[in-house]
Amino acid sequence: MSLLPQFGFFELILVAAIALMVVGPKDLPRLMRSAGRMAAQARRMASEFTAAFDQMAREAEMEEMRKEIEALKSANPVNQIRRAAEDLVSPVKAAADEAVKATEAAKQPSGGGKVEDKQSATPPAGGEPAAGEAIDDNLSTAVEHRDARGPDAEAGGERGR
Repeated sequence: MSLLPQFGFFELILVAAIALMVVGPKDLPRLMRSAGRMAAQARRMASEFTAAFDQMAREAEMEEMRKEIEALKSANPVNQIRRAAEDLVSPVKAAADEAVKATEAAKQPSGGGKVEDKQSATPPAGGEPAAGEAIDDNLSTAVEHRDARGPDAEAGGERGR
């Protein structure tokens, strides 16, 4: 059911005859021109209205899609696993850093005097270093290697091993 009236050929002839009698033959072309302009303006306004309505609908759909994408990104199982792994690794890294600092602090003599223990005072037979010295040397080498790799290598871990 259409709300607009349906005009056939007979109705158009009747409207034209009435317009000719009311306006007159002299002003009829000017009346038709202004009627055509008003009809074109009404069509433009209707198309602008529908275009604006369609644009609003597209923007609403885009916002909804953007929210869905963000929800999918936050619910990504790979990201969840990565965050859980980082949470597990961070205390271990902190403990390792504290251990390194503690060993470095233990190496440094306190009180200004040189501290000697019994193992370092008497070298073992055969020319090999004492057990404590070997551990200290290995720890120093490990710290130097870690420092040489830099912060990027610590964050990514050693993947080749």
